[in-house]
Amino acid sequence: MPLVKVEILKGRSVDYRKAILDGIHSALVEAFKIPDYDRNQRLYELDSEHFEIPDTKSEQCILIELTVFKGRSLEAKRHLYSAIVRNLEKNPGINGNDITIVIYEPPMENWGIQGGKPANEVDLGFKIDV
Repeated sequence: MPLVKVEILKGRSVDYRKAILDGIHSALVEAFKIPDYDRNQRLYELDSEHFEIPDTKSEQCILIELTVFKGRSLEAKRHLYSAIVRNLEKNPGINGNDITIVIYEPPMENWGIQGGKPANEVDLGFKIDV
């Protein structure tokens, strides 16, 4: 049940924005082995006065924050980072140097899901320890 938050500069096409969300989701399915239906994504478009870009990045700069259940291995995270970059370089054509990814891992008891139960008390139906 990853929660995906993406921030980009305002002014991109619908296809561009969809390619970002599809590319991130595909990478999560591939690397973290989440079910394909498990898609919780938000994309924020910011005006340039609300999105400072370092001189080392272009206007395609993208910030990706993933809040996920704790338990994935470092190898799975490496796989995820490279899959996201690969997917977004391919479509919509974002240079890998413009992509920043951060993962947050709150403990499972800090997730209220399936009718208000702590996630550590619920059968998720998939493995987290990949």
